[in-house]
Amino acid sequence: MSDLTPRRKTIYPLADDTWETIAARELSDLDTADACGMLQSWNLHVFMRPGAPEGSPRAGNPILPSDLIFIEPPAAPQ
Repeated sequence: MSDLTPRRKTIYPLADDTWETIAARELSDLDTADACGMLQSWNLHVFMRPGAPEGSPRAGNPILPSDLIFIEPPAAPQ
């Protein structure tokens, strides 16, 4: 018999998504600045990624459409 483990909610971002657009869509009940901060803290694998070179299409935005973005915090230890 196997136990199913609950998983955190995730999304794949749209091609032109930013922290702000994800926050507005997925955490619309929160202030945008607060929601962006939460998303960034839950997604350090994206937030801490070096930015694209200036002049490139993705300059200033580390989010890629292939990234798995967590839209809820990690579960508390039980």
